[in-house]
Amino acid sequence: MGLAEDTSDASIACRQVGPITIKSKFDPGDEVFTERRSLIFKKLRVVRFLDQKRNTLVYMAYSDKLIDGSPKNSISAVPIMPWPAGNTPGK
Repeated sequence: MGLAEDTSDASIACRQVGPITIKSKFDPGDEVFTERRSLIFKKLRVVRFLDQKRNTLVYMAYSDKLIDGSPKNSISAVPIMPWPAGNTPGK
């Protein structure tokens, strides 16, 4: 159709910067972010998984439609570490 579209590149880097409390159960692959990358079809998606065995949150960024060549997806793991009381950034 001649419409310009972003390539299928995605990158994500997550870090723990404060205490993490999981208040309720969430489904594996729970979508936490989405953004349109084209007029009609393409979206950038970020999904989250909890690896309970390793006490780690895993985030994956990907495009739901391949445009040009291989997609460049990304994954980031955040080990949930204990956080000292009263040591929260911004307080």
